[in-house]
Amino acid sequence: MSRIGLKPITLPSGVQVTQEGNTLTVKGPKGSLTRTFHPDMKITVEGDRITVARASEDKFHKSLHGTTRALLANMVTGVTEGYQKALDIVGVGYRAAKQGNKLVLTLGYSHPVEYQPEEGIEIEVPSATKVIVKGINKERVGEVAAKIRSFKEPEPYKGKGIKYENEVIRRKEGKTGGKKK
Repeated sequence: MSRIGLKPITLPSGVQVTQEGNTLTVKGPKGSLTRTFHPDMKITVEGDRITVARASEDKFHKSLHGTTRALLANMVTGVTEGYQKALDIVGVGYRAAKQGNKLVLTLGYSHPVEYQPEEGIEIEVPSATKVIVKGINKERVGEVAAKIRSFKEPEPYKGKGIKYENEVIRRKEGKTGGKKK
């Protein structure tokens, strides 16, 4: 039995949900999101509550049940509060800056790395070693943060690179100066 899937989603004030078949559009103070769900999931919108029901007790339908409910809840949270991911830049001479809408990263390469965020994603640089990715779509925020992190992933010896704010990097011990045989 899906504990997540059975929970109803309560809509905060100012959020409107329109349903056309299995396509739901959620509008809120920060914007609107649209998503088409699997046709076997029965989504009902009643007043300020959304409930998700499954067609059968089949394993596939059970897995879709919780996922569908979680995606809907993320849409509601996104249009009301929004999502953000913070990245830290660690390393001597590594820094970030904004030029207009572009993010410019200096990461020890022969050239600066420039990244143009897609529409609906906002990038803030509060300091030279911190980047914050904001948006209403949780998936897109995570993908953009992962893309920025991939420009220079943290290495295990000194920990230099771009890491998530709360990420712990497993450190390795360097070479030992043992005798050669």
